[in-house]
Parts: sequence; C-alpha cells; structure tokens
Amino acid sequence: MRFIPTKVHGVLDYIVGVALIAAPWLFGFAGMGGAAVIIPIVLGIGLIVYSLFTKYEWGPFGFIPMPVHLVFDIVASLFLALSPWIFGFAGETPNVWLPHVVVGAAVIVVVLFSQPQPATTRGRAATA
Repeated sequence: MRFIPTKVHGVLDYIVGVALIAAPWLFGFAGMGGAAVIIPIVLGIGLIVYSLFTKYEWGPFGFIPMPVHLVFDIVASLFLALSPWIFGFAGETPNVWLPHVVVGAAVIVVVLFSQPQPATTRGRAATA
C-alpha cells in the first residue's frame, strides 16, 4: 500500500539530504573523520542533486523518472545502513553508527510506502 504522495516524498528528500549533511555535527562525530563522516555528507549531497533532477513536484530539472529515483533511494539507504560494518566503525559509540542505520532503515520504509508516480502523471495515465 503506497500512501505517501510524491509531493510529500520530495519534501522529505530535501529534509533528509540536509540532515545527512549535518549529521556528523548534529550527532557529535564530525571530529572522528573518515568514512563515518564522509558517507552521510556525500549521500546527502547526492540525494539533493538527484532530487533536483527527478520528475516530480519538487524536481525543477525533472528528467529522472520517479521509479528510478526510488531505486536510487533504496541503494543509497542500504549502503548508508550497512556502512558501519562495511567500513568498520560499528564498534564506535552509538552516536557514530546508529544515525547511519536508523536513517538508512527509515528511508527504506518511506520508499516502500511512496507512490511511484506524481499525481498528475497517474491522472493522465488513467485517462489515456
């Protein structure tokens, strides 16, 4: 059951993108450097960039279809959630690795409940 409209998903994309960029400072692990810090920043910037190019209400340069955007979200979120073990910082204090896991898992849940097409596209497809 996909009940999150693309209009809401788009807002969440930009909020999560900014939150990922700020996460090392928000959660107090910016000083440790390395993959724990770089991964959320790069993924946050990437999320904002591909959201700008997604064909939905919040994509001003929209040419990436929403289903492709959702695949990007899943791949990036799995990478984020698994990164503490892939890059070996899972043994650090929870404020370092837990945000990666929680945000990664939360975005996967959002994707599973997000509509794969903007409302205007769904309406046109139904009438065509």
